[in-house]
Amino acid sequence: MASPNGGDDFESSLLSFENLDRASPDLWPEQMPGVAEFAACCKNPITNSPPKWMAELEIEDIEMLKELGSLTTANLMEKVKGLQNLAYQLGLEESREMTRGKFLNILERPKK
Repeated sequence: MASPNGGDDFESSLLSFENLDRASPDLWPEQMPGVAEFAACCKNPITNSPPKWMAELEIEDIEMLKELGSLTTANLMEKVKGLQNLAYQLGLEESREMTRGKFLNILERPKK
């Protein structure tokens, strides 16, 4: 589109014909350490052995990961809020039990 005030000249002045060579690691350093190793790991053919981080997971853990992975963002946020509320309730209960133990002298160290 040609504009009456010379917009074509302005757009053509913004064009760059510079050739960027991405071969040099000095010019293009790795932005996040470890990404290159991770990418190289993922490019390898898939093997039958599970990744190291999955070695200690039980079937219930894997099912939980699949369940959480299938949740929508809203559902995942609801799940996180539920866990936060549960953690808060457990903290209150622990505080009550510690106070109760203090009053009953359960936590007192035996005298030698």
